[in-house]
Amino acid sequence: MSGFWSGLAGKLAERWLTLLVLPGAFYLATAATAHALGWAHALDLPQLIDSITTLSKNPIATNVGGQIVLLAAILTAAAAVGMAAQALASVVERVTLAADWRTWPRPLRRVAEQQTNRRRKAWTAAHATYHQLLAAAEAARAADGTQLPDNHDELTVATDKRHAADRQRTHIGLEEPDRPTWSGDRLHAVAVRVHRDLHLNLPIVWPYLWTVLPENARTDLTTARTALTKATTLTAWALLYLPLTLVWWPALPLSAGIALTGWRKTRTSTDTYAQLLEATIQLHLTTLATQLGIPHTAGPNPALGDTLTYHLRTQPPAPSPC
Repeated sequence: MSGFWSGLAGKLAERWLTLLVLPGAFYLATAATAHALGWAHALDLPQLIDSITTLSKNPIATNVGGQIVLLAAILTAAAAVGMAAQALASVVERVTLAADWRTWPRPLRRVAEQQTNRRRKAWTAAHATYHQLLAAAEAARAADGTQLPDNHDELTVATDKRHAADRQRTHIGLEEPDRPTWSGDRLHAVAVRVHRDLHLNLPIVWPYLWTVLPENARTDLTTARTALTKATTLTAWALLYLPLTLVWWPALPLSAGIALTGWRKTRTSTDTYAQLLEATIQLHLTTLATQLGIPHTAGPNPALGDTLTYHLRTQPPAPSPC
């Protein structure tokens, strides 16, 4: 038992150091540099060295007791900054996924509605263009029969246009946008697709499906979801670095670089998580049916989705993983 507790303490200390203290210490170092140099001497390395030398000669930093107190203060401040970043990350994630944007305060809700309408309009236009080109290609193929078309160049151009329209539509969203952000719509698309293709109400069925998943599937989903949280935390750090630009201009490219990295990681991790969710549903839906004693003769299908949704609807709907 003592070994278990020591191992647990070691893991908690490692996570505390990695997630809170180290990023917080780097932030404190950047803030101290900004305070020491300012805008006028933003890249003056000799002045920074002089400032550090002066601080090192302070009586507090020259005795053991003062060093212990100083180290404790730095660790506490770093952890506090890290906790602030974690708290801000939850806000960033809520805005990024925007699952509940219709309940936001009126000014934010209005902005989100306008953004959603703009994305929906662009998606609808690309969707219509794609289907017009697809219908034209099918009509031309039917007219030509089994013979090869005379003008291969025109066929190639038409195919390229159709593929470009499909890429444009997919770039906006896999399904018709319902949220103001790409990441939010990417997760929402999972619920839309399983409802349309399998007649499955994901918020109702998901908690039951989670309990019958094998350990490796749950681990993969948890890892992907953790990656999404870490990506939004990176964006939160970028927001914390932004106020430092008021006193030190190099903080601006630093904040922008962190924000860009966080944005790209958020999109990548969201897409990975969404793909895993959909694959998990397709692969393990029959397992849930078997556990519930619901007969099935084939893989996931609309009839099975209707049955599962009806069977489980007696329970209050739980939050969707999307």
